Amino acid sequence: MARIVVDPITRIEGHLRIEAVVENGVITDAFSAGTMVRGFEKILKGRDPRDAWAFTERACGVCTTVHALASVRTVEDALGITVPRNAEIIRNLMFCTQLVQDHVVHFYHLHALDWVDVVSALSADPEETSGIARSISKWPKTSPAYFRSVQDRIKQFVESGQLGIFANGYWGHPQYKLPPAVNLLAVAHYLEALVWQKELVKIHTIFGGKNPHPNYLVGGVPCSINLDEVNAINTERLNHVAQLIGDAIEFVEQVYLPDLLAVAGFYKDWAAIGGGLSNYLVYGDLPTRSYGEPDSFKFPRGVIMDRNLAEVLPVDGRDKEQIKEYVTHSWYRYAAGDDTGLHPWDGETEFNHTGPKPPFEYLDVDGKYSWLKTPRWKDRPMEVGPLARLLVGYASGSSEIKEVVDEALARLDVPVGALFSTLGRTAARGLETRLVVHWMKEFYDELVANAKSGHVRTFTEEKWEPSTWPAEAEGVGLSEAPRGALAHWIRIKDKKIDNYQLVVPTTWNGSPRDGRGQRSAYEESLVGTPVANLEQPVEILRTIHSFDPCVACAVHLYDPAGKHVHTFRFN
Repeated sequence: MARIVVDPITRIEGHLRIEAVVENGVITDAFSAGTMVRGFEKILKGRDPRDAWAFTERACGVCTTVHALASVRTVEDALGITVPRNAEIIRNLMFCTQLVQDHVVHFYHLHALDWVDVVSALSADPEETSGIARSISKWPKTSPAYFRSVQDRIKQFVESGQLGIFANGYWGHPQYKLPPAVNLLAVAHYLEALVWQKELVKIHTIFGGKNPHPNYLVGGVPCSINLDEVNAINTERLNHVAQLIGDAIEFVEQVYLPDLLAVAGFYKDWAAIGGGLSNYLVYGDLPTRSYGEPDSFKFPRGVIMDRNLAEVLPVDGRDKEQIKEYVTHSWYRYAAGDDTGLHPWDGETEFNHTGPKPPFEYLDVDGKYSWLKTPRWKDRPMEVGPLARLLVGYASGSSEIKEVVDEALARLDVPVGALFSTLGRTAARGLETRLVVHWMKEFYDELVANAKSGHVRTFTEEKWEPSTWPAEAEGVGLSEAPRGALAHWIRIKDKKIDNYQLVVPTTWNGSPRDGRGQRSAYEESLVGTPVANLEQPVEILRTIHSFDPCVACAVHLYDPAGKHVHTFRFN
């Protein structure tokens, strides 16, 4: 028996530690630890609820816009504010922009190197790579000369002895199965995606003023529509958005999806590895009418238990018996006892770090071993993310989702059960991107039609002033971050934030065990995974990266005079 420690897991946002017990070449147990602490709940207490989005959005430099979206929704829910349809559409476009950009970046820059051997591309025949590229896509950059130029760039890296971000990879590992020509194709598109992704997020700048961390507004969106006004969302800017959406559709259809299917074809054995939990949770999003009408969502809301696609159970974020957080194995304390489960409205954030200080050999997994709390739905662990969204959508009868899923399964010649795996999780992200990039065009067309017909309202002043608020109010804002179910809960008292809690996707997926000993998604997904080389556990990276972990950024607090007070590291 051996115990593997991977700390930190690289190519993610934040700091994550994985410990895995390996017996006879197979993982028999695993432990996931978030090694940074989050302090937003303490930062927000006593502030104006309308400002919460600007703080929570900065929980991460990757999932920026969805935290702001969840935040404004939770305040609007508490105060009973309904936003105009144009505001919903623009929020949908902001949501879709981030999801598409994030998924493409994840595939090429965070996850592909678990499957692609960069150095192997040096031995590729550019003529062969060109032939493969032309056989799977109509993308224009497919000439032998183009791939030879990419190969020359890689060669310069290697010969310089400074591989940069490609250094310390497990190049030559026996679990890499792509032929050199496909490796060269993937590396070429890795470089192209770096350039493409920075263009798409200009949509955030057009509607939200900047990226990352675009502006939001309780009651609507912070931009006006006037087709003839230079300082508003005018015809020129809408045309620019249309161009960016068109470019995104082309890149997703002609580069990302063909590459995903090509790579997946060489790793079909991973359709039986990394399945993990059998329960899936989705809050849903992308309203086609109003956010208050979940039955209109493009991504349906619901829970699937035990992989039963014949039944979708309802989810209610306001029900205190449905969603609870535990701290049995987390470095926090609850006044009523650490085995107590608290609904986020009653959530407490009191630090209790009793574990060893780094560096240390192993986690104290019998005690507290993570800065992530442990959320549960009806006391059951859940997986959240793109796979959950496709499964719930598929089981809910969404014709759009069923079509893309069935087509992909047919092309890969695998059964629907293959979705419950590391490969299925990775494929789900790509299929979801295909759906969302076309939904962007639908929302854009609706916005343009409204503008042309004179319906340009993007904000409501209803209940904006604190004098109209009740003495106390509670709200919840549900959304779907690229990595899965995201929700913010707020309790307002005397016009100020009395309590604020975030339960983010990686908290669901990456949390430690609960008091019953139930593993969460990361831990459960690693059990049963074969490991070929204990010194180079690429298999652990493949499965953990298939979730796209995001353990958010560190923040320093200062007093008004600029004096350092304390340091928090957010999970």
